[in-house]
Amino acid sequence: MKRINGNSVGIDSGEKVLFSDFENGGEMWTGSGPRERRNRIEFSARYKEIPTVQASLALWDVDNATVMRADIRCENISEDGFDLVFRTWGDTRIARVRAAWMSIGPLSQKDDWDLY
Repeated sequence: MKRINGNSVGIDSGEKVLFSDFENGGEMWTGSGPRERRNRIEFSARYKEIPTVQASLALWDVDNATVMRADIRCENISEDGFDLVFRTWGDTRIARVRAAWMSIGPLSQKDDWDLY
């Protein structure tokens, strides 16, 4: 469990279209084997410490003739942002993906003192 000390907690959120490969024959739609898309997300304000970040699929448009395989993760989380990563593998054909995310963490206050 992450405990947040202080009076100022920030919650940021958003959605990001990660790709739309069916329109241009991109690798998520036409390829096979391991594939990945990585998008850098910047928070609207800097957190005081590394926040907790969660991602989910908001739109998943897939071909129903293949097995649906997906992995969505938040990586390289910092006080300023994170990498939103989508992976698939095998013969999965994905036309497009939109992801939603939310971050929660402490924010600095103008009265904060940094002693060390």
